[in-house]
Amino acid sequence: MAQLVSNGATLQCSFGTGPSTMAVLPANMVNASNLPAATIMDFKPMMNIMPFIMCTTPSNPAVAAATSAAMGVLTPAPCIPLTTSPWMPGSPQVMIKNQPSLNNTSKCMCTWGGVISVVQPGQVTVTVP
Repeated sequence: MAQLVSNGATLQCSFGTGPSTMAVLPANMVNASNLPAATIMDFKPMMNIMPFIMCTTPSNPAVAAATSAAMGVLTPAPCIPLTTSPWMPGSPQVMIKNQPSLNNTSKCMCTWGGVISVVQPGQVTVTVP
């Protein structure tokens, strides 16, 4: 069973060097375990998805520049997530303000090629089919 994602969930990017925390604003007015519940539309960088410490993909211009300056040795750069599309697939069985809720099996793509996933959903008591 998938679990609903709430404020404080732990996220990981396939090109990040560390975890991040999901920030869900209380605007949806729906809670999961007394925390604001997320929808697939909670994908905004630096608002919902915080940095993953350092980025390691050469498709990120900052990493490419740092790597070039290091004579071709892959050099991570500070992570600034660049997500431009919603989480997929979400949970259409549980709608929040006419949007599918976000569950822990959903993924979000960073423009630089990273796949962002949910490591810990932020709560453990609400499950969805």
